[in-house]
Amino acid sequence: MINIPKGTKDVLPSQSHIWQYIEDVARVTAEGYGFGEIRTPVFEHTELFSRGVGDTTDVVTKEMYTFLDKGGRSITLRPEGTAGVARAFLENGLQGGAMPFKAYYLFSAYRYERPQAGRLREFHQFGAELYGAASPAADAEIVCLADAFLKNIGLRKTELRLNSIGCPSCRAGYQEALREYFRPHLAEMCEDCRARFEKNPMRMLDCKNDSCKRFTAGAPRMLDYLCDDCRAHFGRVKELLSAAGVAYTVDPSIVRGLDYYSRTVFEFTSEAAGAQGTVLGGGRYDGLLAQLGGKPTPAVGFGAGIERLIMVMEAEGAPLPAPARPDCYLAGMDEASRKKAFLLAEELRRAGVACETDLLDRSLKAQMKYADKLGARYVAVLGEAELEEGAAEVKNMETSASRRVKFSELAQYIVGEGTDDQGNER
Repeated sequence: MINIPKGTKDVLPSQSHIWQYIEDVARVTAEGYGFGEIRTPVFEHTELFSRGVGDTTDVVTKEMYTFLDKGGRSITLRPEGTAGVARAFLENGLQGGAMPFKAYYLFSAYRYERPQAGRLREFHQFGAELYGAASPAADAEIVCLADAFLKNIGLRKTELRLNSIGCPSCRAGYQEALREYFRPHLAEMCEDCRARFEKNPMRMLDCKNDSCKRFTAGAPRMLDYLCDDCRAHFGRVKELLSAAGVAYTVDPSIVRGLDYYSRTVFEFTSEAAGAQGTVLGGGRYDGLLAQLGGKPTPAVGFGAGIERLIMVMEAEGAPLPAPARPDCYLAGMDEASRKKAFLLAEELRRAGVACETDLLDRSLKAQMKYADKLGARYVAVLGEAELEEGAAEVKNMETSASRRVKFSELAQYIVGEGTDDQGNER
């Protein structure tokens, strides 16, 4: 037997309704904010991610699935959504359209890392991107969208953590302050931090190594180095979120893991998410589109892993939808009645009634057990007498009440939940 690759997972029919529920909530919430769905290729040219995500990030240096295609081109399975959306925005000339441009996505992504709870090598994301608005109101709207989505799927124990990592001008002074602070400790820090020291010392703050955390805890704070414009921008974001009733905590330790972020960065965290904590994260990335060859365009967005969302929903006890169940099961007692049940099932389906019928030539008793396992609301039994009469014996599986119903009235009876216009049992 060939087994599933490590770090991947099957989503079975008994589980897929939860995924569909989250995806449906994501679509409805995002579209309520004016976002339309975008779908990008599962693989892109490797340069897109090395330029866009950042060649000092763990994603690019350690985690990407990269290979040469038959033409000798370096291709990478997308490790995240933002770079691909930015490429699509530029390549399709969308910067010439109405602004702001708003798009959301629901798709798979791939990172080669150690599989753990809520984090797989193939994972699935819901994300939203907003281009063309430099206003703090755009940051606040993205955060509000994220907050609304999490609440709409039933999460009540997440916490919003907010920070500003400034712009390139004020960040230069901060990075130099970080180098001065970390220089005496470099020998005691991990190899990754030593590599990041010159290229991007802010990435050192995101290190998960315990030996490094004791030094990063006392590092200078970016908030103390913000220029006047960045400080005013961050102040306005906080003001708008407070006015909108979105609670937050300012956390200077948040830098996010990808190089394209600037100014506002945020994370929604939950203790139910385990050691990683984060269930949704994002921020502003005004330099990304210029970095990819477009004209400078302000941008802000977020991403959330669906596997981790499901894990947190289960841990929090958030209400989860029940699996879909058939409205009716049609049971036949013999060959003639099974044939009629098959044809009636097709008629009911065309009328919008979800139904099942026997495909294994089971006995009536076995069919009734199967209908009960399926959770069918009604079972319509057909035998020789029912065929002659042109009516089925319909049983309500919740109340055990039975009623003779003409074949021609089955759909109306089931859709009407077995009652007449006055709500009386027929």
